[in-house]
Amino acid sequence: MTISPLAPASFPDLPVIDGVTFAAAQAGVKYKNRTDVMLALLDAGTAIAGVFTRSATRSAPVLDCQTKLGGDPTGPAAILVNSGNSNAFTGGAGVASVAAVTSAVSSETGVPETRVFTASTGVIGEPLPHDRIVAKIAELKAGQSADGLADAAKAIMTTDTFPKGSATEIEVGGEKVRIAGIAKGSGMIAPDMATMLVYIFTDAKIDQSALQAIVSERNDQTFNCITVDSDTSTSDSLIVAATGKSGVDVTGNADFAEAVHSVMLDLAHQVVRDGEGATKFVTVSVEGAQTDADARRVALSIANSPLVKTAVAGEDANWGRVVMAIGKSGAVADRDRISIRFGDITVAQNGWRAPDYSEEATSAYMKNAELEIGVDLGIGAGSSTVWTCDLTHGYISINADYRS
Repeated sequence: MTISPLAPASFPDLPVIDGVTFAAAQAGVKYKNRTDVMLALLDAGTAIAGVFTRSATRSAPVLDCQTKLGGDPTGPAAILVNSGNSNAFTGGAGVASVAAVTSAVSSETGVPETRVFTASTGVIGEPLPHDRIVAKIAELKAGQSADGLADAAKAIMTTDTFPKGSATEIEVGGEKVRIAGIAKGSGMIAPDMATMLVYIFTDAKIDQSALQAIVSERNDQTFNCITVDSDTSTSDSLIVAATGKSGVDVTGNADFAEAVHSVMLDLAHQVVRDGEGATKFVTVSVEGAQTDADARRVALSIANSPLVKTAVAGEDANWGRVVMAIGKSGAVADRDRISIRFGDITVAQNGWRAPDYSEEATSAYMKNAELEIGVDLGIGAGSSTVWTCDLTHGYISINADYRS
């Protein structure tokens, strides 16, 4: 597999988060000779928050996790994830598979079934061979390690070309609080809550409701602001677990909320950088809209436009396609007040090509691996920023034979 040209130089060093351990194994759910299942075990008292896809066809694991969120945090918890099969659109069989896996994890580890959270990612509509996962749970328990988060990141990959990790730490009252997370995602990315599969762990002390408030708010500014192909997954799940083992209470602490945000945004950007077939990382910034919601509509219209994305792939400074995307967005706009820039180069202003527009300079800018498309609607104070990638033939190649 060719690694995305936009990938980070290396996987980051992730700190040990006191109160959680990890293990990964090869269950052969779909893939041969690669890890495809991971198990995280969390100490009693861990607060768990999350957001999940609002797709009408969301998977059995998503529905199960949604019912368990906010439950009694006094007991230990577990997170089990498999790749290769999404256990989505599998009817009663999917529900039975979740029950079989959660029951087996509970029996092997002593974690109450109500605190076993599962996720599956991969092909939709195929029954999950859960017996292969169940057969590996004893091995996963025996292999638990405090520094196993990097292996877990690899186990949850599907079409990803690189594992995704991020971490940070802050000081609160002179004491350190650590945050580390992993994510998977490459295609079927247009989140409607969270995106793909994301797991973030911290040793901070915080109750579930306060953690949930942070996750929900910061999700809208990070994972809900990325798109690869405009398609929302049946399996999108984001879980944040706070073990409390640092003893540092971060309830109401703005620095902690910002630190969680920074990890979420980094992981969200890595997903875009690993967009299927991607060669360009694109920031779309919109200002001057009547409302923030209108700015978001315009930004996503641009970011999701196949014509805009293919122009970016071809390094064509075709700002007319941006004009098209603004017009079709449904947001309030005045043609004669719109300005557009590529990076620092103004290509159009006041509804017309900029007087000093240079095709040569703009074409040269389009050769960069990281690009910004900026729009000023000129009618208000609303603003929004989203992130996307280009659309290349590589995307077609990956998805034309995804099930084979």
